[in-house]
Amino acid sequence: QVQLVESGGGLVQPGGSLRLSCAASGSIFSINAMRWYRQALGKQRELVASITSDGTTNYADSVKGRFTISSDNAKNTVYLQMNSLKPEDTGVYYCNAIIVLSRASVSWSYWGQGTQVTVSS
Repeated sequence: QVQLVESGGGLVQPGGSLRLSCAASGSIFSINAMRWYRQALGKQRELVASITSDGTTNYADSVKGRFTISSDNAKNTVYLQMNSLKPEDTGVYYCNAIIVLSRASVSWSYWGQGTQVTVSS
């Protein structure tokens, strides 16, 4: 089976920085894309950033210029560097990965357990 384990969340003051990590483990043949979502209390989950296996990145307009997504393909790990954090960035951040389990397999979507990010003074 595949597991996604996130780390790096916490409490930070406005204007501060945090770095989230998400490591995928298990019987992985390849990873097509990895994404970070977030969900604020009482709101729908939203896509924050994504990165494909060829390094193509995309960001939500609300985080462009402040957040950077990157990956270490050898470690099956994705990172989210978050700078100039704002109170509205507060929420639970979830890692999502589109993973192929074998050469003849279709891709499957896996989710991490989430990590809390709180931006407050």
